[in-house]
Amino acid sequence: MVNKSEADLLHLDIMDGVFVPNLTFGFPVIRQIKSVSKKPLDVHLMIIEPDRYLEAYRDAGADWLTVHYETCPHLHRTIQKIRELGMKPAVSLNPHTDVSLLEPVLKDLNMVLVMTVNPGFGGQKFIEGSWDKIRKLKKMIQDSGAETLIQVDGGVTEDNISDLIKAGVDVFVVGNTIFSSNNPIQVTANLKNPA
Repeated sequence: MVNKSEADLLHLDIMDGVFVPNLTFGFPVIRQIKSVSKKPLDVHLMIIEPDRYLEAYRDAGADWLTVHYETCPHLHRTIQKIRELGMKPAVSLNPHTDVSLLEPVLKDLNMVLVMTVNPGFGGQKFIEGSWDKIRKLKKMIQDSGAETLIQVDGGVTEDNISDLIKAGVDVFVVGNTIFSSNNPIQVTANLKNPA
């Protein structure tokens, strides 16, 4: 279904049961997904010590690799390594983390993922304080001359996607809205082409 849809990427949430309460899947499942997916894999690491596994995620099939700011004490080095390994680097920020912390590395990133819910569980409501964060990040990107994309994850619906686009969001992670609908392919098309 995802291959037939208008989705541009397949977003995989990797959770370790430590950084976030849930536990998802590992390298064998990613390799299996890569073998059948016609979409690039956007792998979001919600794990501690991601640096230990960067090559393994590349080898499993990650095209984009997102690490959390909160888990990377040497963020610039991590970003450089992701790029050296041939993946597109992205950094995610938890809802309480200020976007200004990314200013020193903004030009080194292909994408910033703004968590608009607390990471670890699907189906949560969009955190309203995210609007200001998105607008601030968009201004930072424009002022710096970077070409960094803004991605949001959490609470994206057909009702708020147009406003998110206006606020400056480029890439949307949408789970519950698509997969709880009766017609996921149509909902994906609606989200790609909002009224």
